[in-house]
Amino acid sequence: MRIVFMGTPDFSVPVLETLTGSCHQVVAVVTQPDKPKGRGKEIQMSPVKETALKHNISVYQPLRAREASFIEEMRALRPDVMVVIAFGQILPKELLSVPRYGCVNIHASLLPKYRGAAPIQWAVINGDKKTGLTTMLMDEGMDTGDMLEKREITLDEKETGGSLFDRLSLLGGELILSTLDGLEKGTLVRTPQNHQEATYVKKIPKSLGEVDWTMDGEAIERLIRGLNPWPSAYTWLNGRMLKLWEAEVLPAETRKNLGNGEESICGQILSATEAGLKVQTGNGILNITSLQLEGKKRMDTAAFLRGFTVQEGVCLERS
Repeated sequence: MRIVFMGTPDFSVPVLETLTGSCHQVVAVVTQPDKPKGRGKEIQMSPVKETALKHNISVYQPLRAREASFIEEMRALRPDVMVVIAFGQILPKELLSVPRYGCVNIHASLLPKYRGAAPIQWAVINGDKKTGLTTMLMDEGMDTGDMLEKREITLDEKETGGSLFDRLSLLGGELILSTLDGLEKGTLVRTPQNHQEATYVKKIPKSLGEVDWTMDGEAIERLIRGLNPWPSAYTWLNGRMLKLWEAEVLPAETRKNLGNGEESICGQILSATEAGLKVQTGNGILNITSLQLEGKKRMDTAAFLRGFTVQEGVCLERS
């Protein structure tokens, strides 16, 4: 099949690599325009563009995919199918109708659950036991097209947003080859989504990472894993940002008796030892085992305490 591939971030790369090594022909790659990144604001190519150039594939970078000139360029390529994964723009009806078999999207959830921009992180944050990938024929809606195939995986107890990202990204290559084979042979059954069961998740802002210590310890622990490695969960220690990378919920009473007739309050450090920083939450105690103080490297709590004194009773909060 003649394929136009549309994608932008690292998540899309394994699928593109799989297609380039298959019996199909990737005739062009469409990705987002180069953007300035980092402190130096140097212009950088997307991971998908870098991969395309490595394979000597023509690259298109439209500011808007609905531009008439771009749509005409795509028509001239005569694609059998467009494969779309994390491209970053809504595709207009005129573009969706260009390929013979339509536009196939690979979405990182078991649709209709978690339509939208951040299904991977939310699966971890919400404590889901299973998630997966869905291929669908795109329509003009946001992840509303008819489903073609699914692949389901079980989340590990210590699954992070990063580890789930990697697992689903690699699974995408296997799934797209199966879907394209079914499309070509005419064996796939289009399954309409039940829109009443649909849920939507928005793009994750950095502010989501600020820990609310009145939440249950289990919810905070899932937030830490879901936002690892980006944008990361964080709190405040003596006016400095403290990123939280790993933690565990301890089986303990909801509130600890401090021995003076008072009970611990949410966000209060109950102890600081090599085993971790024990912090009171709204329900249970969270033991922080890996962290990163503003301006420092990530390290385990034992190493952190060898160079930084933490007083018991201090509250993790903005000063």
